[in-house]
Amino acid sequence: MAVRIAVFGAGGKMGKAVVRVVAESKDAALAAAVERADFPYLAADATQFAGLPAAGVRIAAERPSQGAADVWIDFCAPAATLANVEAAVGAGAAMVIGTTGFGAADKEKIAAAAKQIPIVFAPNMSLGVNVLLKLVAEAARLLGPGYDIEIVETHHRAKRDAPSGTALRLGEAAAEGAGQSFAAVARYERRGDIGPRGDAEIGMQTLRGGDVVGDHTVYFLGQGDRIEITHRASSRETFARGAVRAALWLSGKRPGLFDMRDVLGLK
Repeated sequence: MAVRIAVFGAGGKMGKAVVRVVAESKDAALAAAVERADFPYLAADATQFAGLPAAGVRIAAERPSQGAADVWIDFCAPAATLANVEAAVGAGAAMVIGTTGFGAADKEKIAAAAKQIPIVFAPNMSLGVNVLLKLVAEAARLLGPGYDIEIVETHHRAKRDAPSGTALRLGEAAAEGAGQSFAAVARYERRGDIGPRGDAEIGMQTLRGGDVVGDHTVYFLGQGDRIEITHRASSRETFARGAVRAALWLSGKRPGLFDMRDVLGLK
């Protein structure tokens, strides 16, 4: 039986990509497409709006009723996503969260909700990025303190949060591999006479411009050589396919907080 999926933020670039992947999947069915109340194309056919033939599911401002969808996929703004998490608990629906930009208190609310419903929460749904996380952690462990770690991320000019959720997760992976606390070693800004670089620093640099979907490079800079590990996303489809894969994996799971490493068997 196909997993019934509700897509939140269905009118945005990411939401439309998820709608297309759901519509093309033999294992999934589009149960609902949700947007904010002031979205100018409410009542439009969701798959047609996403560039596919009409399938009879209209974009609506109302969340699906209890039992109408098995899994909710959410790519919205943090405040909207948190409201949807609360509603998903009430509806008994599993949830895949691809939204980024959450603060520590927001993440605690998501973790609390995961005690009642199953949730996959990941800053990046791409298979490639999640393999990258594993490679970065292993490289940091093997290379040791003789290599300085720097992370550079580039996104389109409309992205609001910085550094990206993916860059932060890469920093956490590098710190884990190096046996460090990321919060203690992260360096987000350098300006003026800052003195020599600290031995344990993990530098985070943010670039914004144009229509870049998402580029991330982790540098391991040694004395006499350097290693660069890069992931470049050329299409949002890679994130959408990962999100739908997570939804299919999540269906029928018991309550708990998972990430894409669980989905992909990388832990």
